Amino acid sequence: MHVRRVRAGLKGWGGVGAMAVVCALALAFVLLLPLTQSHGDGSTGQGGQGLATGSQARAGNCDAPEKQTLSPSGADGPTIEAIKSRTGEKRKLIVGVDQNSYRWGYRDPNNQGSELEGFDIDLVHRIAQDILGDPNAVQFKAIPTNERIPAIKDGRVDMIVRTMTINCARLDEVAFSAPYFKTGQQVLAPKSSTIKGYDSTLAKKKICTAKGSTAYTKLDEDRKAGRLASSADMSTTVPNQLDCLVRLQLGEVDAVVTDGALAASQAAQDPTVELKGAAFTTEYYGVAMKKDADDLVRRVNQILVDYRGNGWQASYDKWLSATLGKNATPSKPPAPQYLRTS
Repeated sequence: MHVRRVRAGLKGWGGVGAMAVVCALALAFVLLLPLTQSHGDGSTGQGGQGLATGSQARAGNCDAPEKQTLSPSGADGPTIEAIKSRTGEKRKLIVGVDQNSYRWGYRDPNNQGSELEGFDIDLVHRIAQDILGDPNAVQFKAIPTNERIPAIKDGRVDMIVRTMTINCARLDEVAFSAPYFKTGQQVLAPKSSTIKGYDSTLAKKKICTAKGSTAYTKLDEDRKAGRLASSADMSTTVPNQLDCLVRLQLGEVDAVVTDGALAASQAAQDPTVELKGAAFTTEYYGVAMKKDADDLVRRVNQILVDYRGNGWQASYDKWLSATLGKNATPSKPPAPQYLRTS
């Protein structure tokens, strides 16, 4: 049964689709390797995404987590001075990113050199330009979904710019900038599937999520509360979202739940799948940094003030309009509020 399902799927794609699966598997493997020749990057810590809406948005006496950030400032402080004091080839901003999220942070094999590019990567270059005076003064490190917080806390990176949802659980461990993107969880499934969205049609279906992700937390809570069918199988979790797409293509799962912005990009990579139903949460991406890096948080917030007015729209038009639509309004973050005072 499983073999017939895989063959049927590959038959629909032709040779190109089969190659896509192979490439996706290769990318999923490569993601575990650092993008630069650095050492000591392995980690066994825990972290990752958590729920951004509903009851968890108020966990730990936290309300409106996207507003729990420091006011903007262009001043240098100890964190920024330490970054600027790096010399030679090491005088770079060290940033944790994804390298296989299409249109966000990925390598296009059709471009010479296959350098990282995408919406998140554009923002990284802007931050490097402001802090170090050179948009290319960046050391990129590939960080899996469930390694993002440990990478910050262990000091392996200065920040994470990797479609990372701001939520209260994470605010206990790291600091966030103001939001730079608005999204929400959605269901991705084959076009031929009977799944209609985040509803009863997920009963008895195998659902893939990334380990420690917003999606997994939401599904787990909803199933316990009876809002999701108890027969929904959530046992398939993977280190990165692309791994879920591969599982879906191979017929090992029936659906993927992830951020709608990422799901739309995955649908663009595979014409046999599509988004099912509307987004069922509201979430905001932010730049994550060490909890005590106040000067860096303020500086990034100052950069975002300028970026929202000059740069954000151009980056959206270039990378995301083809997958999310020409109207960027639904994806624009709200006017920032800075409720954190220390």
